[in-house]
Amino acid sequence: MTTTRFAPSPTGRLHLGHAYAARVAHDLARKKGGRFWVRFEDIDHTRVRPEYYDGILEDLQWLGLQWDGEPWQQLDRLDHYQGALEKLKELEVVYPCFCTRKEIETELTQITNAPHGPEGPLYPGTCRGLGEFPQDREPAWRLNTRKAAQLAGHLSFHDMQHGEIAVVPHLLGDVILARKDIGTSYHLAVVIDDAAQEVTHVTRGEDLLPSTHVHRLLQSLLGLSEPDYLHHRLILDDSGQRLAKRHDSLAIATLRNQGLTSFEVLELLCQHR
Repeated sequence: MTTTRFAPSPTGRLHLGHAYAARVAHDLARKKGGRFWVRFEDIDHTRVRPEYYDGILEDLQWLGLQWDGEPWQQLDRLDHYQGALEKLKELEVVYPCFCTRKEIETELTQITNAPHGPEGPLYPGTCRGLGEFPQDREPAWRLNTRKAAQLAGHLSFHDMQHGEIAVVPHLLGDVILARKDIGTSYHLAVVIDDAAQEVTHVTRGEDLLPSTHVHRLLQSLLGLSEPDYLHHRLILDDSGQRLAKRHDSLAIATLRNQGLTSFEVLELLCQHR
């Protein structure tokens, strides 16, 4: 059964970009008689606000996008992410990292040819070969892409727009899989949840295409199912910038309060490409 999901963060109300992403996922599932889940990506609890959970669901209902079942909250699933992290530790494909952001920035300035990826400078691997580490400090945990690539072998994923794409394990470097403060990360949590919800088609913005290289690596290491992908276009503002929650003028609630109908709001999506 075709199964998709829409996974907003409850750190603000939905804007046109969210509406487009939700509609793509919703329509793909419904056209095939499948399931459409809503999942709250709320692991970054310092930025989450309780009122946005209901606000997001209100916006989706007003747009006519009805989901199946009860929405999931990642904060309820921290033990699942910890269990996955323990498996990765057993495989010896993660390592503890004690670097602060400032320390990483300082080291990068001292490297002549600092490693770069599609999202900017990559972690230089400072703690990768760390023998002993302080027992009184809580580390973050990073993916050792060298070891992970060797263990996983050649991988690829299928994108409905771009076709078959070969995985580049080192594209984003040794990403963090578990932050010090929350014990997990977007990369780890999204892979575990997509598998648990039996998501067959992951639909999301094309800005997340690089992250899929990491996600396929994790799926292989953890023995999880491989979904198809659709990395769709982003909705841009008048200056060509990707919409963010600071664009309150394009928030669904704001547009609704201005008297627009849900049909008119969905029509606006065609004007912000």
